[in-house]
Amino acid sequence: MRRSILLLLLGTLGCGTAGVKPPPAKSEAVVETIHGVPVSDPFRWLETGENPEVQAWTESQNAHTRKMLDPLKVRTSLRARLEQLASIGRVRSPRVFGRRVFFLKRVGLEAQPGLQVRDGFTGPTRRVIDPNTMSADGTTALDWWHPSPDGSLIAYGTSEGGTELSTLRIRNVENGQDHPEAIPNTRACGIAWLPDGSGFYYTSYPALGSVPKGEEKYYRKVWFHKVGDDPSADRLVFGEKRAKEDWPDPVLSPDGRYLVINVFQGWSKSEVYLKDLQEEGRWIPVVEKVDAQFSARVVGGKLLVFTNHEAPRYRIMSADPATPKMENWTELVPQGDATIRDFEVFGDRIALLELRDATSRLRTVGLDGSGGPVIDLPELGAVWEFHADTAGTVLVFDFTSFFHPPALYRYDGASGKVTCFEKLTVDIDTSRFEWRQVWVESKDGTKVPMFLVHARGLAADGRHPTLLYGYGGFAMPQMPYFGSGLIAWLEHGGVYAMPGIRGGGENGEEWHKGGMLANKQNSFDDFIAAAEWLFRQKITSPDKLAISGGSNGGLLVGAVLTQRPELFRSVLCGVPLLDMVRYHRFQIARIWIPEYGCADQPEDFKWLYAYSPYHRVAKGTAYPAVLLTAAEGDTRVDPLHARKMGARLQEATSSGRPVLVSIEKKAGHGAGKPLAKVLDQLVDEYSFLMWQLGMD
Repeated sequence: MRRSILLLLLGTLGCGTAGVKPPPAKSEAVVETIHGVPVSDPFRWLETGENPEVQAWTESQNAHTRKMLDPLKVRTSLRARLEQLASIGRVRSPRVFGRRVFFLKRVGLEAQPGLQVRDGFTGPTRRVIDPNTMSADGTTALDWWHPSPDGSLIAYGTSEGGTELSTLRIRNVENGQDHPEAIPNTRACGIAWLPDGSGFYYTSYPALGSVPKGEEKYYRKVWFHKVGDDPSADRLVFGEKRAKEDWPDPVLSPDGRYLVINVFQGWSKSEVYLKDLQEEGRWIPVVEKVDAQFSARVVGGKLLVFTNHEAPRYRIMSADPATPKMENWTELVPQGDATIRDFEVFGDRIALLELRDATSRLRTVGLDGSGGPVIDLPELGAVWEFHADTAGTVLVFDFTSFFHPPALYRYDGASGKVTCFEKLTVDIDTSRFEWRQVWVESKDGTKVPMFLVHARGLAADGRHPTLLYGYGGFAMPQMPYFGSGLIAWLEHGGVYAMPGIRGGGENGEEWHKGGMLANKQNSFDDFIAAAEWLFRQKITSPDKLAISGGSNGGLLVGAVLTQRPELFRSVLCGVPLLDMVRYHRFQIARIWIPEYGCADQPEDFKWLYAYSPYHRVAKGTAYPAVLLTAAEGDTRVDPLHARKMGARLQEATSSGRPVLVSIEKKAGHGAGKPLAKVLDQLVDEYSFLMWQLGMD
């Protein structure tokens, strides 16, 4: 009897999983010699998701995961609290066109946010696009939307099941009716409207069968569409004979004269081309084959170029569009002490969105580069999106922080006033929590910023369940945010830590390059240093520390769990890249080669194979508990990574802790996931953590 009670208690704490075995996966003797190195790949057969054997294994893994997670007692109360928090709603993406203000808003427990429109800032709001009415299960998502300059029409894209494979449609804002044309294959579409709204330049991808099978997600090109015409007659504008991984985006000057194409080649390099449509001349290469980022537009008769060339924290250059090449540029806004993330022109001013110590700052300068005021923000926090009416003096932006739910603001350039024009009704007592920023010394001495969120008066006893989250890639900064899962975690006594590791965009392009390609190990070292700092400060200990990351962050936690498994008790690894030797062969992954490298190249193979999580799994190692999640509809990162890693960890681990695999149907990489599915995943993840960290 006493033994049975002991086993039950151990099970509650996540240590008594012996005897509950996951479904086995056959291991095959697949060894490939790459650049003279034998590389074992025993679960390569799990790459083919259409294989009935793979599907059967996946179903059995999903069933096993449900068997392990569904009985956890905390799930019922956790779900109820998460629904309460989610019912606050969400607002984001403010934009202003003519007299109309647009933004996305999810109300209550709606599956998807809808697109709202308001005449002015004080008029009534109505919903002009509602994806919740487009499918019974809420899996149709509004992927992107671009109003015409006067706000009378919207080009928008929707997709189903998280695929992000959008179909473009045009909606009349006044009557809510769609035009007859529909343009497929417009994933992440870039749109540049003509000034009169009669047509637009747009990006699309090849139709099935027009390129080799499996490459339909490449060869992005720019076309022109006249509203009302048959899309099959659309004119190709740019992209012929370009590298298939190129990512062109069109930008048209407000007067319609100059068309600029910014061609992104990864996250560290781009090219710019310009055409004077009035003269119908050839494309002028503004900048080509320079190892830096450039993004240009023509406003007020000036070519403005946003770049990190010889300025890792970015600057803005200016030129006459008649002589646009780099040798003719002059510096308009120099590099400063903060990283410039983006800029907008409104009236006779330029608004700068800057990042300092991983928090946002807004300020303005004149079109001649002269200084201007800093725009007051509610507190330290994050501005993710801002937009200006180039014909007026109004700037709109979103704002959030750890205890500040997302809200939308306007800045009046004439009066200098900041006003909130859309916010949420919130009844959450956050006064018992606090957040602060600390600096962690990494392996090579680099100081890494980290946010800590926890209860006030936290005792330094090393016993606090702590969730350490990271990303560290593609120059994406980790900034304060408001999240239902985070609030629920804090209310259950958890500590949250979020370092801005190298590879991200917290400190400009040097910080990004410090965690990419051959320097990727720096990202992992920074994250490990953050964990060890938490131990030294007696905030937590290895048996109370969980780590989490998704996508590139999934690669991060996959790497550190294989390099330092003794540091962590539990791991959430979502939509991850894990086989870095073969990643570039699947979905859209070739566009990430500039970030990671490619194992087909001998030099790249050395660093990729050295840290590739799937290849670093060693039999007989005591690995932490792991929950691997992915989705069948993911068109960015193939779920094969989660399948292969799950099988290898289950075969290898000696700890007795669970390694669970969950592959979701009718879902993708995360964008457009309906709220019910988001809540399902949060319940799974947080109940798993609470079980493993002894919080259940």
